[in-house]
Amino acid sequence: MKKAVFFDIDGTLWDRQMHVPESTVNAIRRLRENGSYAFICSGRTRSNISTKELMEAVGFDGIIAGCGTHIEYQGKTVFEKRLTKEEVNRFLSVSARMGLPVVLEGPSCLYADIEEFRDDPFILRLKELLGETFLSLMEFEHVNKFTVNWKNGSKEEILREFSGEYELMFHGDTYIEGVPKGFSKASGIKWLCDYLQIDRKDTYAFGDSVNDLEMLRYVQNGIAMGNATEEAKKAADYVTATVNEDGIYRGLKHFSLI
Repeated sequence: MKKAVFFDIDGTLWDRQMHVPESTVNAIRRLRENGSYAFICSGRTRSNISTKELMEAVGFDGIIAGCGTHIEYQGKTVFEKRLTKEEVNRFLSVSARMGLPVVLEGPSCLYADIEEFRDDPFILRLKELLGETFLSLMEFEHVNKFTVNWKNGSKEEILREFSGEYELMFHGDTYIEGVPKGFSKASGIKWLCDYLQIDRKDTYAFGDSVNDLEMLRYVQNGIAMGNATEEAKKAADYVTATVNEDGIYRGLKHFSLI
């Protein structure tokens, strides 16, 4: 049976400067040459995943994007979960009442009122990178998930308002990542493995952050990067080196995948 390896992007495939180490590129190429699948498995929606830098430069068999809400195999979309317009409008209404700046994330575009993020260098940089595919909030069409800046909000109120409909992941004291209830990187992996008839015992995943926890626990062999959060390291079966210390190469080597 073919083995399948799933890779987070930020803090795993590339560092804070969005640089993919040459050892990672070579390791994943060898992984595929040896007959295993390699998949991106990211919290980013498809609109925010660079085909040129990742799909072409590194080479993957497919993508699980948006925490399991969008799945591609060999360049074709095989699964999609979108929020309805009614769901999005209800979410926006409550967020506005609570004074929470929102980024809606879809397969083709991201949407936000950029004025609400004028003091947020991360979102401003994202708008710069995405250009024409970063649109205003009211132009939203297809939405898989969302990100909220909650630094001026109440965690208890946010949980009360949204946790019934969404899986909420708190990234420190600034951002909340929200996906439809029941969806995660782990749910995406399960769907794709069922689709390709891959046995769970033949699954591996590399991650570093809070939205990787379910993925690391679900696969047979969860691998945390050396730069991962302590929570991610505890969820993993093995801790490899950091991104820039050949962590991917060393992890694949440890499990005799290359």
